[in-house]
Amino acid sequence: MGSVLICNKLSSRLNFFFVAVSILNEIAGALFYIVYVINNSVPDNGRIKILFVLNPRSGNSSKAELEIAIHNYFQGIGHHYEWYQTTGDRDEVSIRHWVQSWQPDRVVAVGGDGTLKLVAEVLLGTNIPVGVIPAGSANGMARELGLPTATDACMDIIMQGECRPIDVLRINNKDICLHLSDLGLNAQLVKHFEENDWKGKLGYARGALKVLLRKHRMQVVIKSGDQVIEREAFMVVLANARMYGTGAVINPDGNLSDGVFEIIIIRELSFIEVVKMFLGGKNLNPAKTEILPAQSIEIQVNGKAYFQVDGEYMGKVTRVAAVVEKQALCVMQARII
Repeated sequence: MGSVLICNKLSSRLNFFFVAVSILNEIAGALFYIVYVINNSVPDNGRIKILFVLNPRSGNSSKAELEIAIHNYFQGIGHHYEWYQTTGDRDEVSIRHWVQSWQPDRVVAVGGDGTLKLVAEVLLGTNIPVGVIPAGSANGMARELGLPTATDACMDIIMQGECRPIDVLRINNKDICLHLSDLGLNAQLVKHFEENDWKGKLGYARGALKVLLRKHRMQVVIKSGDQVIEREAFMVVLANARMYGTGAVINPDGNLSDGVFEIIIIRELSFIEVVKMFLGGKNLNPAKTEILPAQSIEIQVNGKAYFQVDGEYMGKVTRVAAVVEKQALCVMQARII
């Protein structure tokens, strides 16, 4: 009888021991995970990891000079950085792999609006801030953000600025637009730029002349909420931002972070309206330049129309749908004093 009691007590203590060990293992595992997360999310000694995504074909500036300027900026600072150079072949997949495996604290687009859009597509939903060093032909989004042109000044913002969220437009349930998308004349101009590899002001003038000589109105039906309107227009713009890279302000009341975008319908081509746009876009004539706010929209075109998204020609389309994704991307910007 006594031996049975002893065995029961021993068995009970062993069970307690194994339960305790199991609990301690769970606690140790949880602590290890917490330490792992902290070590991989908080830079050690204030050091951060930056992935630069460079488009070697964008713009006219020397990319070698940019790389040297960035390398010199980091001398003696101790931060970690790596380069990814786009090739045009599965870049989004490659950048996504870099982000997942290296876990950078910033990803910087070195190029134009197309390079920034490529980086943004990867970073949506990650909470990783996007930095911008403008090195494209027009740099419309950099201009919209008020970024400087000097590399060192941009690097100061990337390192010491603040990350502020901006809206993103989801186009046809797949593409995204950060800046401006449009149907009609400007999209046709973008097509000519891509086909002829035109750059600079002379290339813009050649393309604009070619487009204007072939201009024609589109018949469009625009649905936004309960509102349905029919228009004849030379151009229809989906504007998350205010201005094109040329400086023409087509959407004077635009705001990247207000949860809405604007549809701009160019009903008449007017020299006076164009001058107003280059002078800040105030007092545009609604009979010629109609502006409608929206959170979602569907545009039907009678026939096919040229279409571009953030400077990338998307082909001819008969339908475009867009919806705003509010404050979906965090972009490094200068601190507000």
